[in-house]
Amino acid sequence: MTEPELVVRFTEADARRALLADARAGLTDTPKWASPKWFYDAEGSELFERITELPEYYQTRAESGILHRRAVEIAELTGARTLVELGSGSSEKTRLLLDALRKNEMLQRFVPLDVSVSALRAAIDSIALDYPELEVRGVVDDFTAGTSVPDGPERLVAFLGGTIGNLLPSERARFHASVRAALEPGEWLLLGTDLVKDPERLVRAYDDAQGVTGEFNRNVLRVLNRETGADFDPAAFDHVARWNAEQEWIEMRLRARRAMEVRLAEPPLRVEFEAGEELRTEVSAKFRRERVRDELDAAGFDLHRWWVDDGGDFALSLARAR
Repeated sequence: MTEPELVVRFTEADARRALLADARAGLTDTPKWASPKWFYDAEGSELFERITELPEYYQTRAESGILHRRAVEIAELTGARTLVELGSGSSEKTRLLLDALRKNEMLQRFVPLDVSVSALRAAIDSIALDYPELEVRGVVDDFTAGTSVPDGPERLVAFLGGTIGNLLPSERARFHASVRAALEPGEWLLLGTDLVKDPERLVRAYDDAQGVTGEFNRNVLRVLNRETGADFDPAAFDHVARWNAEQEWIEMRLRARRAMEVRLAEPPLRVEFEAGEELRTEVSAKFRRERVRDELDAAGFDLHRWWVDDGGDFALSLARAR
């Protein structure tokens, strides 16, 4: 087995500077917001794993179902020798792609990219153990700050889980453009997108009966408390999930139960909340095929395949750089 390599492009100091800058920008804006990427400390990641197992949350099961059925076809179409995964996390679903690509005896390199050093280290150690023939190279980086797609021969870039929906339209355009700029003509992008559906069902997926998503949402306040010296009281905020029909996205918000003042030590801030005022913590855009096709086309990709799960809930798009 080749020892896996870990390359750190985004350090803990970089992450702290980015969080402090986001905190100042979001808490002084009107309306207020917080970046969803700060959900995922150890507690937040554990809560999100619980969310993926909830009966209301269909996305993980739907995407896994597509990959089970289509991984071999993806491997045959792309002939990829390098698999790059953006926002990889534990890379569990990616094993379906690794297995299929390994059968073709083409795959040489797996390069997962994630902002979390601990999650990435655990993932690459596990993958290297189970796929000893692969060169495994983890890259710690923040893809939202300008994607730097790692080099490698004949690449397939996977961006799964519907995470693309957390980006605003202008951010998605920059993301697609930066991925395309890094790829050679003929290389591939595999994109997971949640689809537009009954709004009531969407709201239930983000406001589950057990309240796990609410605790996940409030965790961003705990992260801000720890990292900025803030004195948020998470229990003083209600979790809100709302469907925005015009934008076709779910908005997660935290609504202040009472008027309050929150102080941050770094950056030094005093932030006032009125009773009922909301802090937006996440958008999760839902897609139609036409929007996915048009956004990819604008960045220089041709939509090559479009696969939907049996329930019509989730789609995987395979696009080729032209």
